[in-house]
Amino acid sequence: MRKFYVASGFSNIETVRLVSMQLKDKGFIQTYDWTGNDRASTIEDLKNIGIKEKDAVMAADFVIILLPAGKGSHIELGIALGLEKRIYLYSPTDEVNKFETTSTFYHLPEVHKCIGTIEELMEKVISDQVLLS
Repeated sequence: MRKFYVASGFSNIETVRLVSMQLKDKGFIQTYDWTGNDRASTIEDLKNIGIKEKDAVMAADFVIILLPAGKGSHIELGIALGLEKRIYLYSPTDEVNKFETTSTFYHLPEVHKCIGTIEELMEKVISDQVLLS
């Protein structure tokens, strides 16, 4: 079965858990669940988490980025782009298409944008991944 990684900021932990649970319930394999981590309090903590997250992105067949996301998520987006992973960029609003708030990298062909509800995101990811299997 296909493997996934979900990147986002700490403010979205519950949504990350929901998305991950729904994918695992469909038989997908999560490469790393960072939501169980405490916030890093030392440089060594940051290093260890960074290694795990980088390895998880590398091991994934596809990566989901849930906005709003922090700087770490955007680095994970860069790793996924560099490795030519399939990327789903989710935003509950159309902010990703507003010139003042968007990023160049959100508009690359490898990035599949989903704007709307989590249910719409899940439908898109699961249907795409079934077709790719």
